Amino acid sequence: MNPNKVYLTQTDTTVGFLSQNRAELNKIKNRPLHQPVLREVDSLKTLKEFARVPDKYKKMIRRAKKTTFIFPNGESYRVVKDERHLEFLRKFKWMYSTSANQHGKKFDLIWAREQVDIIVEDSRGLFEGKASSIFKLSRDRIKRIR
Repeated sequence: MNPNKVYLTQTDTTVGFLSQNRAELNKIKNRPLHQPVLREVDSLKTLKEFARVPDKYKKMIRRAKKTTFIFPNGESYRVVKDERHLEFLRKFKWMYSTSANQHGKKFDLIWAREQVDIIVEDSRGLFEGKASSIFKLSRDRIKRIR
């Protein structure tokens, strides 16, 4: 499996595009190439390779399901707990992830299939689910974004 290819797969929250090539994901979504993109990680150990987790929030991050955290460095991460999605993600340890739809539009399976190199489907199939909760962390407080 090539980490720079774009994959269409069911994530722990909704159907998404995944790749280790952030610019390619932004190109598909017609966004600026260097716009930040959520990074999904397979474990807390992998998360610690990218960001320092404030002590105050370690327990919350460890227990959170389907929750994205924006760290003080401006990067966003989600530690995946869903076993079916983890089976795919563990092959790469981490991947950039974005919803598989055009900006501001609903999920369109035909359009999404045309944009990717590889489609990964499990027993659930591909469906638009509920987006993750988002929290922004700072040293001394936490703010709910979504």
